[in-house]
Amino acid sequence: MSDLTNAIVSQRIEVASGLIVLRVKPDGWDLPQWKSGQFGILGLPVSAQRIRLSDPEEAELKPDKLIKRAYSISSSSEEKDYLEFFITLVHSGALTPRLFHLQPGDRVFMGQRISGLFTLDQIPEGNNLVFIGTGTGLAPYMSMLRGELDCHPNLQTAVLLGARHSWDLGYRGELIAMQRFCSTFHYMPVISRPEEEIVAWSGQTGYVQSLWESEEFEKTWGGRPSPDNTHIMLCGNPAMIEGMMESLAAEGFQEHTKKSPGQVHVEKYW
Repeated sequence: MSDLTNAIVSQRIEVASGLIVLRVKPDGWDLPQWKSGQFGILGLPVSAQRIRLSDPEEAELKPDKLIKRAYSISSSSEEKDYLEFFITLVHSGALTPRLFHLQPGDRVFMGQRISGLFTLDQIPEGNNLVFIGTGTGLAPYMSMLRGELDCHPNLQTAVLLGARHSWDLGYRGELIAMQRFCSTFHYMPVISRPEEEIVAWSGQTGYVQSLWESEEFEKTWGGRPSPDNTHIMLCGNPAMIEGMMESLAAEGFQEHTKKSPGQVHVEKYW
């Protein structure tokens, strides 16, 4: 492949149709220091093969052009050998149909700079945390849970994750294990299309917005989270973020900005 590539795929896990986890190792260079919640850059030349499920490309691109996109990192920031990415297929996209064709040992471009402000640096010590996400918006939360958060006996952490189907719930086994080993950690998945499940789904149905407002969440949390002691992180579908912002504002939560510190932190990468 093109000499523009500088990294190697070390592992590929197909989570479901249109969802993969890629681990990518730098080839001949070292990963920089970075923080959980940040994003890296992946890229492939136009000449790279695309999977058959992708839509035909509308425009003809130059073969030597490098297509690059930003993806949140899901691996622990303590991991020095590779970066892990949780990626969804965009059939009409320029890059993901090429990324989905990759197999272990294949070469890929990975940016040597890692960026982003969606980190735990924004969260004051001594606060509860609620991570709310949809689909691959889970990625930065996995990095935080794996690398920078400990099980605290007096502080609660919750992951509210929405997906269409149960098989789209990435890292489900790992999150269930975390919940078993930490009594103050709560994993609450919700699916929006239970009628399409192969095996009857016994969990929550609907959307994460309704899950946040539900009695089930209050029961699990032990009441309503308060802006006085809880910070909320949002990552995923813009419609979810918009709906959650309205609900949170009604409960007294305020979006965090540099000029006006608040309790709601938003990753807008869609």
